[in-house]
This record gives sequence, structure tokens and C-alpha cells, in this order.
Amino acid sequence: MSASLDVPAASSRPGIPWVPAADLIERYPAIRAATRALTDPLEIEDYGLQSMTEASPAKWHLAHTTWFFETFVLARESDHVPFHPRYGYLFNSYYETVGRMHSRPKRGLLTRPTVADVQRYRDHVDHAMNRLLGEGPSPELTAVIEVGLHHEQQHQELILTDLKHGLSCNPLRPVYRELPAPTEGEASPLTWLEHPGGLMEIGHQGESFGFDNEFPRHRTYLRSFALGSRLTTCGEYLEFMADGGYQRSDLWLSAGWDVVQREGWQAPLYWEREGDDPDAPWQCFTLGGMRPVHPAEPVCHVSLYEADAFARWRGCRLPTEAEWEVACAPRPLHGNFVERSAFHPVALRQARGPGPHQTFGDVWEWTASAYGPYPGFRPLGGSLAEYNGKFMCNQLVLRGGSCATPASHARATYRNFFPPEARWQFSGIRLARDP
Repeated sequence: MSASLDVPAASSRPGIPWVPAADLIERYPAIRAATRALTDPLEIEDYGLQSMTEASPAKWHLAHTTWFFETFVLARESDHVPFHPRYGYLFNSYYETVGRMHSRPKRGLLTRPTVADVQRYRDHVDHAMNRLLGEGPSPELTAVIEVGLHHEQQHQELILTDLKHGLSCNPLRPVYRELPAPTEGEASPLTWLEHPGGLMEIGHQGESFGFDNEFPRHRTYLRSFALGSRLTTCGEYLEFMADGGYQRSDLWLSAGWDVVQREGWQAPLYWEREGDDPDAPWQCFTLGGMRPVHPAEPVCHVSLYEADAFARWRGCRLPTEAEWEVACAPRPLHGNFVERSAFHPVALRQARGPGPHQTFGDVWEWTASAYGPYPGFRPLGGSLAEYNGKFMCNQLVLRGGSCATPASHARATYRNFFPPEARWQFSGIRLARDP
């Protein structure tokens, strides 16, 4: 089955603006090279690692992002010959309109194609894409290429999060890359930023790229609220744990308490103590190996259930995504992104101005908002309609990006989404409260 695109002209489709070919000629190879660079520290044995159903091997990410361009861009060229007749089956993720796909839980069983085969696949597709870009694709096709580049940046983040989970399962606690040591000192004090509420507008403005789920911009009414000036720290979360946070059912949503009991959660993901000593200091696994939990750093790898329980314990709540966007959209779009190569949240030492601070980068911030369509939502056409819309059920929205997010991929209207029990992403907490 061939891919159905039916992508409207870029000028008529919010979120995929017309992109000059010269811009794509520069950005396409740069983004593709950034993906490969993230895998440079890996040993050959690491490429096929799949530690759980939700994660995928690095080799699969390299191939799937290549499949995207071959399937949705190059397949429209009459002279294009697929690199391999079965790669469309192996590396399709969830596009039912494109055809059948290999079982997701079994991606780690694919010893073949080899890493070298996948690299040749990328080279083959890159050569064809560079030729196409040099010839000047149509505005409709440039729109699809733009989606593909942002799709690849999403998978750059997934390479890191999936690899971190896989390496954490190894008793040797292997190091992906040496990370800088945290600086000593306390985090900036938490303050509250009051917002008067009223009739507000949220959603993408449309001048630059945005996924279809960020549109249309629309009005929403907000009651007055207050937002925490910074992210919740590990030190604050340790206080929650010391006060019996994981033992008190009154703090938890019913579904969350079920998960705590079933999974035996006692701390955020990747936190552990040596031996059986309950007074031993907590350690955490990072992409730089094991290191002590630092009280000033933002707490990370918590689920929506844990974030909500902590907020209840503090007498607060999580912000809605509308509150988050209204309060954080005016902030500069800079922070601890993947380009910084910290691969871990960093502490806010000296806050300049009232904030909110740490709005972009460090950790994805859970909101209390269910992931659903905005009023008037229209998905992309054809097969790309499956990109976001069909997941609008049983998921919660996260905002802001993380230390694994590419800076050029982040924006205030970006709506990430995960199920409430998910913890392997770089996810954290910002508190909100009513005045």
C-alpha cells in the first residue's frame, strides 16, 4: 500500500508554512547529522537495545526517521526505487494507511539489518533528498519535508530517553557520555507569580512551524491563578518522600495509587539506594552513570501521578496547559536543551527577574490537562492525519521541552503528551495554585 498524502498547499494549512528551498538545503543535512552524532558514543551492541515496549532501539530510530522521508517524500518521485522492499514493513511505526508494520515490542529482535546496513540506508535516502532539495521541491512537498525534520528531532530526543532506560537496566550502569559535575549551592527560592486570568488566547499563531495539534489559536477563559517561579527540586521531592508520600493513599489519584502498589514505587525512576539501609543517601542513574541525587536540581522522571501527589502534599495543584502557556509564552525561548550536552536537568542558582524561570529545557512539565483537540482542530491530510490526532485519548499534556530536546524544536505552544504512568521521559513538576 502506498502512502496517501493529500497535503494542502502550505499557504492554506496552519502549521506548515512555505519554507525556502535554500533553508531546507542547510537544515536537512544539519538535522540528519545531529541524529547520527547522538549515536556516536554508542558501542555496536548498544544500537539494538530495547528495554521495554515503549522504547525502541537506536538503530530503529535511525531507520524509521529515514523511512519517513522515503515514504512520504521520495515515494512521490516517479524514478525513486526503494532501498529495500521490506524496510517499509520493518520501519513503519503506526501509519495504518501506509501498510502493515513489524510488531513494536519485537523491534529489539532485529539483529538484521545491521547498523552498517541502516547507515547505508540513511546515506541512500540523504543522497536522493539532497538532489531533490537542489532541484527545488514544490511548496506542498517542502511542507512535508518540514514535518519530517521536526519528526526527526522528536526521535533525537527519543534516542536519548530510550537509551537511558536501556542502559539503566544493566547492573554495570554504563556511561553514555561523561557529564559535567553539578555545581554546589542551593536552588533559587520558590516564589509565586500571580496572574489575573480573564479571556485569553492560546495556540499557535501560525507564522512558523507548528504541529497540527497546536492549532487553531482560540480563546479560553482562565480564572486568576498563581504559578511557581521555578521547577520543583529534588530536595523538595525528598521532603515529600520523607513524609511518607509513597505510603499515603490520601495524596494519590486512585489509578496512581494502584500503580504505586503494583509497581512498588518508592522514588522517581532511576533513583536507588545501595543495600538495604533506609538511611543511605539516594543515588540516581544519569546518561553519565550513577551520581548522588542533588537537592538543588529539578526533580525528573516522575509520572503525572507522582507530580499530582506531590502537588497535593504541598497544598497546590498542577497548572492547566492554558495557564502554563499564558504565563510562559512571553519568556525567552532559551534553556538547558540538548545542544548544551548536559543531558540532565540543572539547578537554578540565581534567578533574574520575577520569572517564571526554567520554562524551556531541563524537564517536560506535566499539566493537569487531558490531551485533546482544540476547538476547530483539523489534522493534516492523508496518511499524516495519523501523526497526532488519533492519540487524543488517555494522555496528559506536558509543556516546555527538556534537556534532551533540540532548541530549534521547542516553542511555547508545543503540546507533548504521554500516558499518566509514563516516567522514562525527562518529565518534572511546576506547581500552581489558586489565589
